[in-house]
Parts: sequence; C-alpha cells; structure tokens
Amino acid sequence: MIPVPAGVRIWLASGHTDMRRGMKGLALQVQQGLGREPFCGDVFFFRGRSGSLIKAIWHDGVGLSLFAKRLDNGRFIWPQTADGVVSLTAGQVGYLLEAIDWRNPQQTWRPQSAG
Repeated sequence: MIPVPAGVRIWLASGHTDMRRGMKGLALQVQQGLGREPFCGDVFFFRGRSGSLIKAIWHDGVGLSLFAKRLDNGRFIWPQTADGVVSLTAGQVGYLLEAIDWRNPQQTWRPQSAG
C-alpha cells in the first residue's frame, strides 16, 4: 500500500488515460486536463482503456513518484463523471487497489460452517 499521510486528498481521473505516459505526461494531464496542481501533495489515479492497469502519481515534497498496478484478472472499478475527477477516501482507495467495488463494498465470501 502507498504510505499516504493523513489529510492527503486522493483523486481519480474519470475516463481512460494513455498508459504510455510517465510521470511528466501524467503531471501535465493533472495540470491541464483536470485543472489541479500536481505538486501539491495530492495523489492522482489514472486508468487505462482496458481497465486492468492503473497508475498513480504524487509529490511527497521531495520528488514526484509513480505507482502502477496491473490486474491479472478483472478490471478496476472506475467512475463515469462529467467533471473529470472524483475524490476518494483512503479506505476507498484500499478497495480500489484490491479490485473491490469501492462504491458499494461487500463481502464476497462467507464461511458456511465452523468446522
């Protein structure tokens, strides 16, 4: 898990993003496409067209970092919004990184018996 300090805002860029982009390209997309400051300490998540790859960038005060995760099976749940960005809590990001529907988390497996 990403060691995100308390109080950091987490943003999802809606739609799909060209996953060939690196730190500079994603930071430019945050600045121009989302109208936000990429070096303010917030975390920004992007999803590729196939839905199985996400990238996150954040500036920790020292430098810009890039995190990428690809799922072997399934897709990341992503919002469809008109304004281009959605804010999440740290708990919702935990669900997102585990490929659980962060909008309505539900237990998917329950034991049938104790023994």
